[in-house]
Amino acid sequence: MENYISIISEILEVETVELSDELNSFEAWDSLAVLSIIAFCDSEYSVALSAEEINNSGTILGLKELIEGKM
Repeated sequence: MENYISIISEILEVETVELSDELNSFEAWDSLAVLSIIAFCDSEYSVALSAEEINNSGTILGLKELIEGKM
């Protein structure tokens, strides 16, 4: 998970993110961002996520913990 923060920052179109940041607080947070996260998790970690799981995770940390829980 060493490149997690940098990839999520890229998806959300910001310089950096904090683990406590709310996902829906970013301007770029939309269905395309969710699809990008789904593709990233599948290719990088072989983890399948649904849009609902991602939206329910709430924060950058919540998303990270969701991914780690499925690895």
